[in-house]
Amino acid sequence: MIHIDWILIIVAGWLTLGIWALFVLKHMQFIARRLFPLGALLGLALAGVALDATFSTPEVAELVIGLPGLPFHLRLDPLSAFFLVVIGAGAFGTSMFSAGYFRTGEGTPPGLLCLEYHVFLAAMAMVALADDGYAFMVMWETMALASFFLVTANHRVAAVRKAAYLYLLVAHVGAIAILLCFGVLQANTGDYTFANLRAQQLGPLWSSIAFGFAVFGFGAKAGLVPLHVWLPEAHPAAPSPVSALMSAVMLKTAIYGLLRVAFDLLHGGQWWWGEVLLGLGLASALLGVVFSTVQTEMKRLLAYSSIENIGLIVTGLGLALIFRAYGMSTLAALALSAALVHVLAHAFFKSLLFLGTGAVLHATGERNLGKLGGLIRSMPWVAWLVLVGVLAGSGLPPMAGFVSEWLLLQSFLFTTVLPNSFLDMLIPLVAAAVALVVALAGYAMVKFFGVVFLGQPREEKLLRAHDATGFERIGLAWFAVGSLALGLFPVPVIDLVDRVTQRLVGSGLAQTVHANGWLLLAPTGVERASYSPVAFLGGVAAGTFLGLLIARRLYRGTLRRAPPWACGYAGGTARMQDTAEGFGQPIRQIFEPFFRLERDLPSPFDARPHYRVLIEDRIWHGVYLPIGRLVDLAARGVGLLQQGRISIYLLYSFVTLIVMLMLVRL
Repeated sequence: MIHIDWILIIVAGWLTLGIWALFVLKHMQFIARRLFPLGALLGLALAGVALDATFSTPEVAELVIGLPGLPFHLRLDPLSAFFLVVIGAGAFGTSMFSAGYFRTGEGTPPGLLCLEYHVFLAAMAMVALADDGYAFMVMWETMALASFFLVTANHRVAAVRKAAYLYLLVAHVGAIAILLCFGVLQANTGDYTFANLRAQQLGPLWSSIAFGFAVFGFGAKAGLVPLHVWLPEAHPAAPSPVSALMSAVMLKTAIYGLLRVAFDLLHGGQWWWGEVLLGLGLASALLGVVFSTVQTEMKRLLAYSSIENIGLIVTGLGLALIFRAYGMSTLAALALSAALVHVLAHAFFKSLLFLGTGAVLHATGERNLGKLGGLIRSMPWVAWLVLVGVLAGSGLPPMAGFVSEWLLLQSFLFTTVLPNSFLDMLIPLVAAAVALVVALAGYAMVKFFGVVFLGQPREEKLLRAHDATGFERIGLAWFAVGSLALGLFPVPVIDLVDRVTQRLVGSGLAQTVHANGWLLLAPTGVERASYSPVAFLGGVAAGTFLGLLIARRLYRGTLRRAPPWACGYAGGTARMQDTAEGFGQPIRQIFEPFFRLERDLPSPFDARPHYRVLIEDRIWHGVYLPIGRLVDLAARGVGLLQQGRISIYLLYSFVTLIVMLMLVRL
């Protein structure tokens, strides 16, 4: 059988597991210990099949399902195969973790939760396979609905329901824009297959309109500013494995859709499209990272961090579009490779971080950073594995996050060759802002790990926190090993990405990279820039060993323990540690115009002084709330017409008939 057949069997397997769970609706042990591990194995199989398919010729298939005369056209090419690798790898680790995480069903019957979960996985895989607008939209909406029900797993909480409805609203508005994009692309031919859309030669105006709809529709799903408002609400509301899938995998389906439309169906388009993506990506990255540094809740911090990382990916796509528009295919491949490597890296380290917060939530019942601390003692497995994700998310070598960000910055260094003076002035500023984003991301990750795992426990119950279970450790270890392996061995990753860039921009980096061996990453040549992660890690290890050896020689094997110095204060307690609010205060002051702040300041005469700072998004209050009020006002106006009386409705019909007759007579 060909690859696409195996992938369809895997998708059918996921759906079978979901239906099976309905027959054991409340048997949590069976569902968690049997069905979720089986789903994980199917995810691993998907990653393996898709990895092999990336290096094979494209394949097509047709499913005679759905409406009569409207079969599902499917296609497996390097672009869809790459994202299926991401989906499969994310599904394996998250499903293994879920086998140990879902103990009580999270408020939804376990069998129903299992069905929603596996339908979600199947729909994401089918989105990547869809080769016509009809199949794409059906799978896209199935993915949105399945994820909506997963977000509302704990539906008894009003805040969870509110977050889920906001997500569903933005998802449907985005879906309408994607549908309009396909409508423009088919150019009145009535044929929505991607082969026909690809063959249409649209003029600059209509192609730009289609691109605008695509950016709006896929940007709503990806969480691009200003369509990001659902993301920091939905991710904290969902169970942690669902948050991991949504952030690390589902957001990437939006990147896939944007790549499919902009680079494949529209063939790259005009140079200013890249400027649009540069601006949106940079705005998203800046807003995401600044808000993540001031958060006091674990999952909300990681949600804003996801906005930042999506912004970096879109920035790379924008740079690739600019290079392609000017015929610089090699540089376009470099920028596109940076974006795709970050897609893969972010899928691993962000899954690890979200699943780590899930383990902390189960062990402590707390998600507020102000009530955590010192968990490295009682949860060493979680702490050390999450540290790998923190290092990768900070963009530090030799982790995966560094490779993609280094490639992106290398791309910016070549913008001086662009034959456009405006871009020559603008892009260096964007590069400087990207460097600032990377630095602030490290700041946010240090805050996250330090406040949660280091120091002393801020509450007594943290001393009784339990470590991750066996299944949870497997899931965490999978993503930790992946984050490290992708960073240590970037050359095989470039091989994988090269198949995609060759198809989308007609060039790649693999030949140049292989000329210098697998230990050295030199995307444009050794004389220009190179990076050896294995050598870097060896240097760090050698320096650490040498330092320990010198210390042992210096102290002659003796070891003296003493409490850490606390600025001269004796008897240090957890109350003396830096809090999440204190950690983020410098950033809050520097970037205060970004925030809408509400402060409750205590008076010197208060018997029980209370201090509170509420940080809110200006875009929510300046854009979405006014729109909500206008919609509410319009709904009230329409409500005046709906009196509930048949005589009034008959009068409306009679008046409409008279008006239509008058118009016909005219």
